[in-house]
Amino acid sequence: MADNFSMVDEGGASGAPAYDEYEQAIPQQTTNTTLVIVPDLPRFDLEQYIGNYSGRMKVTRLLFIGNHCPPLAVEALKTAIGMVKADRDVRLYRQAVQSLQIFAPNDPEAKLDEEWIEKTTREVKQKTDRLEAELKSYKNNMIKESIRIGHKDLGDHFYTTGDLAAAYRAFSRMRDYCTSNKQMVDMTLSCILICIDQAQYTSVQTNVAKIRNHIRSDDDLKVHHPKVNIAAGVALLASGNYLDAARSFITTNPTVGNDYNTVATMNDVAIYGGLTALASMDRNMLKTEVLESTSFRNFLELEPHIRRAVTAFHSSRYGECLSILEAYRNDYLLDPFLQKHIDKIYEAVRTKSIVQYFIPFSCVTLDAMSTAFGVPGEQMEKELVRLIESGKLHARIDTQNRLVTSKETQLRVEVHRGTLTMAEEYERAARLRMLQINVVRSGLEIKTPKGQLPGPGPMGGGLGGRELRSMMFGNGA
Repeated sequence: MADNFSMVDEGGASGAPAYDEYEQAIPQQTTNTTLVIVPDLPRFDLEQYIGNYSGRMKVTRLLFIGNHCPPLAVEALKTAIGMVKADRDVRLYRQAVQSLQIFAPNDPEAKLDEEWIEKTTREVKQKTDRLEAELKSYKNNMIKESIRIGHKDLGDHFYTTGDLAAAYRAFSRMRDYCTSNKQMVDMTLSCILICIDQAQYTSVQTNVAKIRNHIRSDDDLKVHHPKVNIAAGVALLASGNYLDAARSFITTNPTVGNDYNTVATMNDVAIYGGLTALASMDRNMLKTEVLESTSFRNFLELEPHIRRAVTAFHSSRYGECLSILEAYRNDYLLDPFLQKHIDKIYEAVRTKSIVQYFIPFSCVTLDAMSTAFGVPGEQMEKELVRLIESGKLHARIDTQNRLVTSKETQLRVEVHRGTLTMAEEYERAARLRMLQINVVRSGLEIKTPKGQLPGPGPMGGGLGGRELRSMMFGNGA
């Protein structure tokens, strides 16, 4: 959930702006996008699903599910209310109660606990004042490590209590007091976490590049590279760059385990990587980069339906692939990173499936395609018309005989032209070799005497037998 705040960076100890590429996210409430409602229950168990996450991501996903899935709304929102109370995040508490009032207005927890709000606000301010006083003391003593820890404590406090703008400022100010690459990486990872919470994906990619520049040792690479890949993958997914997002997820080392479940779990990596790969890769790429990947195999074992979908597409069982994805649509619509992209991803996979299915045929019936993709004939015909009009499918529809016939495409013309050119080259090479053999057999080959360099001949030439052959037949003759 995005905050409505203005990010004014006050700079680090040197007074220079720190991470000024961080911009204010647009609150979700002010966007004009239509609210997606999932009327049916998903396939996952809410308690088990949420138990895989930690930190603010738990509350973020609970609120997202509560706002988009009425059957789970009350359970999700009441669970979220308990968590935000424990974290003392007054803003999220108000938001969760407001949402619960829509689905269960008579529930006791649907009323704001004003006493708790007043008490928590006072306690948060007291702790903030104390941490700021400690930081001021550290600065007076000029103890660099203590100042860094003071900024970190403030950042953690602001992050837990929901003041993400102040948390980002506190974390970014650690920059001038970091004395090792590890400290720089840890600081930047904290900034990335806030950028992801605020949907500032451009800043995520900028900070990812900074971390990659600071990773020096193999140990640091092993620990931080999976986290960097996941963060980069989420940012690339958000920007619609599905191919690069897929490769970022696919190359994630499974040693990450649950170390980055403040952003995504291993199950999420399998789902995000599999779906983006299906939307952006051809069958050969799916085989070599997904199915044969030794590292990504560990993720796919956690989500076997993703492996089945990828395998079905690679095996040209397109209808099976699409039906598997459709069965999990509700689950994906309740994922805050996936929801905006599911329709686009599914459309891309479906388009690729239809185009790939039609390639071997010069003519196929509409009924056969309807059966293969499990949709009514009229819907299949409309989809084919859309693909033909957009130039993605080079075919014609015979509505009277209910046939789909291929058109002569430029690709086929190029293949035929290339084949004829190759045949002509082979014929020319064969004739030249035959001529060379006949020249040698007839004793017409001009040989250079041993120990004598080629020089001017009686005809004003200067070429020996080898040079003459090279000129006549080329180097390959």
